Amino acid sequence: MAAVLTDLAERVRGRVRLDEPLAGYTTYRIGGPAAALVEPADPEDVIASLAFARDVGVPWLVLGLGSNVLIRDAGFAGLVLVIGKAMADLTRDVGGEVGVWRAGAGLPTPLLARRSAAAGLAGVHRLVGVPGTVGGGVYMNAGAHGQEYRDVVRAVELVTERGSVERRAGAEIDWRYRTSHLGPVVVLSATVALVPDDPRRLEADIHEHFRWRKEGTPFNEPCCGSVFRNPAVPVPAPGAGGGDGGGELRTAGQLIDAAGMKGYRVGGAQVSPMHANYIVNTGHASADDVLRVIAAVQGRVAEAFGVELELEVRVIGEQ
Repeated sequence: MAAVLTDLAERVRGRVRLDEPLAGYTTYRIGGPAAALVEPADPEDVIASLAFARDVGVPWLVLGLGSNVLIRDAGFAGLVLVIGKAMADLTRDVGGEVGVWRAGAGLPTPLLARRSAAAGLAGVHRLVGVPGTVGGGVYMNAGAHGQEYRDVVRAVELVTERGSVERRAGAEIDWRYRTSHLGPVVVLSATVALVPDDPRRLEADIHEHFRWRKEGTPFNEPCCGSVFRNPAVPVPAPGAGGGDGGGELRTAGQLIDAAGMKGYRVGGAQVSPMHANYIVNTGHASADDVLRVIAAVQGRVAEAFGVELELEVRVIGEQ
């Protein structure tokens, strides 16, 4: 393994580590070791890392801030690319066009939201509470409060698994709910087209949505974000008036709450008493704890409402 590390380290300028525990690279604070981990210093490091993975014949995985993922306790038997500060550049008014910004994949989405709002630009400011990077946000079409990346992305620069750098127009991407269908690629940057607006109004809007997230979600506890996708169609609520007061259950959180699973716990993993679509790490939770809670929630909701909850979180690693 030392020889493998030496070979990989000679190919890239960024930091390289073997058998690196991944818990510290995820918002869940859960995860076994990666066989190898690279923090690329630039796009050339990404290309070299993917070439290494091909040469050695190992799978690869990309992480940003590590939200929306659950790494299994056995870890990931391959190469993990952590896209971070070294690739978090931000260029304003690209080509002299006001409101057209290029953001590096490693830039945190909340930072892009705040900086653009302060500059009097609307379009991503409501994503201030999304705990991820621009790269991850584009890849999964992250969204919140009526805004999604697909609404603003003009172009994406990426590296394919074969190592070629490509630029894809936003209009050509097959955007769907919480996915871009970009396939096995590494996003390098995104060019977004934002709309001029009153900075004071935008700041007030940010404050209101951040307040909602702070009061309505366990944002300060280790978690992955939303665990389940919302159902495609509303589900009739049990009893008169329904669990949400309107006769229908429209979100995964409402279904889980109505099924009586709020607060359900296995080991250190618990369905949040604050928001039922969050499973939090209350301290020293294992991935297995979380998966057992997920299975119990899915079973109870299926039994109560006939709905099969689909995962939004990505479960990574072999059992």
